[in-house]
Amino acid sequence: MKLPFILAKRFVAGESFQETIPKVEQLNQKDIHITLDLLGENVDDREMADDTVASYIKLLKNISSAGLDSTISIKLTMLGLDIDESYCRDNLFKLLDVAREHNQFVRIDMEGSDYTQQTIDLFKEAFREYGKHVGIVIQAYLHRTKDDIAELADLGADVRLCKGAYNEPEHIALQNMAAIRQAFKEYAKVLLEKTSYPRIATHDDELVDWVKKYASEHQVDQSRFEFQMLYGLRQNTMEELADQGYNTRIYVPFGTMWFPYFKRRLMERKENIWFVLSTLFKK
Repeated sequence: MKLPFILAKRFVAGESFQETIPKVEQLNQKDIHITLDLLGENVDDREMADDTVASYIKLLKNISSAGLDSTISIKLTMLGLDIDESYCRDNLFKLLDVAREHNQFVRIDMEGSDYTQQTIDLFKEAFREYGKHVGIVIQAYLHRTKDDIAELADLGADVRLCKGAYNEPEHIALQNMAAIRQAFKEYAKVLLEKTSYPRIATHDDELVDWVKKYASEHQVDQSRFEFQMLYGLRQNTMEELADQGYNTRIYVPFGTMWFPYFKRRLMERKENIWFVLSTLFKK
């Protein structure tokens, strides 16, 4: 049975691009940049993967024609990583050819730890060819991230740093929030020092305040980095940061395959569950 979209409407902007446009325009008017995320993951059929590539290409073109201030985010498993790595690479490069043609940017999202090495390897290959048109996401809670951040910073990669949203075992990822926050701060320092425009993705006030203070104390101009949050969470905070002169970006997910993303958002905070339940009883 398909669940009704009303359950996910706080976290997902719509099931189609057309439904999503007005929400992007409203955020753009508040000086907030957008990254559109066509939801889905773990495609294991070539026809579906080909259709996904075509949808991503269409999305890039639609963003341009609609005049939106938005980039896109992709998952490599949507491009066929579970089918064949070379096939996925070809699909990724086909998409990046269009991004370069339209002077656009594609963020390669990070999935569960089983995909971390493949994702980084494919990103590095893409970065050598497409440079400023492609970036990657790195998750602070993984034990391996210390080495990954150092390598990517030396490359000058465009990195989006987040805590991490997947349920990983203790031997792979930090479990304690204090330790995750400390790791996040250390990796943010590296990115602020060694890369031209790091993306700081967090809803955590402690981390937001720390980045603001660190940047001020080390003469890192506000124009040199960006705060990122997710659609449906802390929009007032993003508007305040934009008013203070910080660069801000909201990740705006859309599409019909919203359930896995929706489930992750529910598991993050009990308040999210109460919000969804309350919508069921509103007229």
